[in-house]
Amino acid sequence: MAFVIEGRTELASLWYWFSANSVWILLFSALALAILVFGRPRLLARIQKHGHSTRARHLQRFCDAIIAVLDTVILLIIGAAAVALTLAREGPEAIITPESIKLWLMSHGLIILLIAAIAYLLFRLIRTVLPGIVESSMSARGRGRKAKEDLARRVQTLSGMLTTLAAIIVAIVALFMILGEIGVDVTPLLATAGVAGIAIGLGAQSLIRDMIAGLFILMEDQYNKGDVVKVAGIAGLVEDVTLKRTVLRDLDGIVHSIPNGEIKTASNYTKEYSRLNLDIPVAYGEDLERVIEVINRVGQEIAKDPLWGPKIRSAPQSLGVNRFGESGVEIKVLGDTKPMMQWEVMREFRLRIKKTFDQEHIEIPWPHVKLYYGQTGTAPTMLCTECQHSNPLDSKFCSLCGAPLAQHAPTSQNPAEGL
Repeated sequence: MAFVIEGRTELASLWYWFSANSVWILLFSALALAILVFGRPRLLARIQKHGHSTRARHLQRFCDAIIAVLDTVILLIIGAAAVALTLAREGPEAIITPESIKLWLMSHGLIILLIAAIAYLLFRLIRTVLPGIVESSMSARGRGRKAKEDLARRVQTLSGMLTTLAAIIVAIVALFMILGEIGVDVTPLLATAGVAGIAIGLGAQSLIRDMIAGLFILMEDQYNKGDVVKVAGIAGLVEDVTLKRTVLRDLDGIVHSIPNGEIKTASNYTKEYSRLNLDIPVAYGEDLERVIEVINRVGQEIAKDPLWGPKIRSAPQSLGVNRFGESGVEIKVLGDTKPMMQWEVMREFRLRIKKTFDQEHIEIPWPHVKLYYGQTGTAPTMLCTECQHSNPLDSKFCSLCGAPLAQHAPTSQNPAEGL
């Protein structure tokens, strides 16, 4: 019996020493944790310099095991120091007794249950009311300029992020109220959280960078759920946006999770409206004014179509000649559509342009090669009145000087004729 009492006395003395020095223990443990976090990559890099031999692999596994054990021990010490620092003023023996538990149940139990119930009901209320508040705010700020689809995506993204933040804040406030009701002094706990936050921040700089970048993405409304964007060299549909990462799904169905800190430039293809941008090539021999008139007519027809008209904000129309290509002249065509409708409208517009060009006998050039067999053939040709150069019968312009060819009777190039 004396041995048991003596053991309890030594354990209590050790606990009181640990509580008296808990601040210094917490600081040194946090420093040791930071050293392990920053030193591990450098240590492994030095081991990898020795190659991929069996000895190097064994040494790497041994170092990983030692670091894992040290991490666990340090985290346990930090937790124990935090508990000791929190209970230092009262002492565990004054709190954890049957009398104190009974007194706590009688005097504080109902209040703690009431705090938890109010926190839960407040969270449910925020999750229900917040989307409507965000939607009203966005509608008032946008003044009707944003499309309904864009507004819905914006409301979904912001309400999800704000609901998560509100839940965290409500949980923290409720936790501190419960601790205060229990009688725990939260001042040492706040100091512990600050020290632990510094230690975690030193080892999680990339996480903090991602969260700050995500905060600016959401605040500046760079993109939302449902937008088609290109970030970090990857284009796709935004399936989720959080403070930490952006989730994209590309046309192949592959889901990409991109940390927000890696996003330097964000290209949004569907913000407020989208644009149809085409270069339509035609042959050099075509009447360009007539071609432009036909293109504008097709644009007006598709804009007035009952099926396609609601998807178009401004009818596609030609802006004129954009470039002289290798095999034809390119006509620039622009038009505005509703968000995410540009690709669908462009496919239909190309189909109608091809059908109309076939009806109007307008040639769309394609890469091809014409073989010329010299002057020994018997195929009829046409002579240019300017340079007397022989051209194929179906030519409209001289291939040597570019002068228009007169539509006269063909001239044979057979040397046997005229003898």
